[in-house]
Amino acid sequence: MKPQYQPLFDSFKLKSGVELNNRLVMAPMTNFSSDEAGHVSDAELSYYEHRSAGVGLVITACTFVTANGKGFHGEFAGHQDEFVPSLKRLADGIKSKGAKAILQIFHAGRQAPAALVPNGDVVSASAVSSEQNPSVTPRELSEAEIESIIRDFGETTRRAIEAGYDGVEIHGANGYLIQQFFSPHANRREDRWGGDLEKRLAFPLAVVREVKRVVAEHAKAPFAVGYRFSPEEAETPGITMEETFRLLDTLALEELDYLHVSLMEFWSAPRRGADESKSRIEWIVDRVAGRVPVIGVGSIHTPDEAAKAFESGIELLALGRELIIEPHWVQKVRDGQESDIATTLTRNDQERLNVPTPLWQAIVNTPGWFPVAD
Repeated sequence: MKPQYQPLFDSFKLKSGVELNNRLVMAPMTNFSSDEAGHVSDAELSYYEHRSAGVGLVITACTFVTANGKGFHGEFAGHQDEFVPSLKRLADGIKSKGAKAILQIFHAGRQAPAALVPNGDVVSASAVSSEQNPSVTPRELSEAEIESIIRDFGETTRRAIEAGYDGVEIHGANGYLIQQFFSPHANRREDRWGGDLEKRLAFPLAVVREVKRVVAEHAKAPFAVGYRFSPEEAETPGITMEETFRLLDTLALEELDYLHVSLMEFWSAPRRGADESKSRIEWIVDRVAGRVPVIGVGSIHTPDEAAKAFESGIELLALGRELIIEPHWVQKVRDGQESDIATTLTRNDQERLNVPTPLWQAIVNTPGWFPVAD
């Protein structure tokens, strides 16, 4: 291995005591491949196992904590105890290859397709449709329902503990329910769950504290709790970098194991609330100021790009699309075979890359998402 890549392979211990054998993470990526009942499929399990041998940590695709929180076809379920064996199967598969396993937990909120939730009852902080799901106007949640969903995040955390995961990631990014409560676009409430910035922080904070409470009560071994966030929204009104700084300050007080930025491009510049003298990730690292480890992500393909990413001050780096294109990325860097790393794929690579058919169809039929070479 070249000396400049050594920082990628340094071990890292999270606040909870979970120990990672390197600084590289498999990013959470929806794969649309569970069975109709919501169980992890054989193809899905094989896909994860194929990519778990090199990275220090695998963060799974999101699992929904409430029946009306399902966001995708082929999403595996975590909202009932009957799914613990399915969740355990995935955790065991990941851990058998040497990586730590983190279950990402979420509620889709207004992003849920009406056909996937009971009675088509799509819910959110307020009755405001999204630009991503414009045909559906969600129903505003009652206070009792909000409190119930908070408990559901805790219950799914308990299931993750029972299934043998090493932690959970609270999905507060990508426009889903937790972000909807923080967003001035989605949240127009005038009660204790919405209004000014402090009240829009109430739901994310309540979820974090309920998850932490359940971990303290049920976990018998080190168990990590992370939080993923999107730093900005395109909508007006929408989340700005300035508001995200307040979110980070609040989360930094909650004894979390990490904060995980959701970005398509690692070095992307801010839109609003911070100037362009620094990238979003640099602003975030500066604001967090070492209080919580930061996971960076976004279109990192080569080991040189990964090494440069660590110069931003992040503690951990997640690879998403690149681990689909090159499942053995970590091993090739470690073994000095970086010249053999693939950064594009072809339409004939599905079997070789061990990618389930629903995900493969999305890859080859979504222009611009993956670098598909003809």
